Amino acid sequence: MRRHVPLANLTPRQQLRAGRLPRRVVQLLVGLVLYGVSMAMMIRSTLGLDPWDVFHAGIATHVPLTFGQVTIIVGALVLLLWVPLRQWPGLGTVANVVVIGLAADAGLALIEPPEAMWARVLLLTSGIVLNGVAGGLYIGSQLGPGPRDGLMTGFARRTGVSIRLVRTTIEVVVLAAGWLLGGPVGLGTVLYAVTIGPLVQFFLPRLTIDLGHAGAPEVTPEEGAVPVTPTSALGSTTS
Repeated sequence: MRRHVPLANLTPRQQLRAGRLPRRVVQLLVGLVLYGVSMAMMIRSTLGLDPWDVFHAGIATHVPLTFGQVTIIVGALVLLLWVPLRQWPGLGTVANVVVIGLAADAGLALIEPPEAMWARVLLLTSGIVLNGVAGGLYIGSQLGPGPRDGLMTGFARRTGVSIRLVRTTIEVVVLAAGWLLGGPVGLGTVLYAVTIGPLVQFFLPRLTIDLGHAGAPEVTPEEGAVPVTPTSALGSTTS
């Protein structure tokens, strides 16, 4: 049985120098594509979305942009908020901004919304499980967390407030804003909230690529760089 591998706490440059880069880049891209497809599956179920996607969908109803395009723009804006928090994005962070949105739009173009309730529930639950697997894949590549996760850990580090409280506050705010904008809140929203943490906790250690000595605790961050907190500390995953 495959042993569980912990995430290393590395600066962006150390992430690229840690070794096994080709495999890690492939796993990163596969994970991001599957993450976008899982978002499309949940949208097509029409049973509700996770808080950030409620926000994205709400904005998309008011602008001449696709859901994926809105996701990309919001991700880029969130990434800009890293600057005052003195966090530096990794390759995976930047790829996250672009690839997930493109994959979500591709998934929406290919997946037809089912009519039967059982099919919608199946699509929703499959999308949530796939989301957990995809999160484990791209985070486990050890090339940097998503921009929204980095925002949470950055605020927590700068303010001294717990990650749990920062995460909850941000997601309540974006959920409320998305709902007011007309984003779909429903069964999927609740089901995602209660299952994504356990799913990522199960898949992430099994899908994390072992960096060997590069991931050992004695690695010293480069001067002036702030390592991004391992996303396993978040308890769940967001893009």
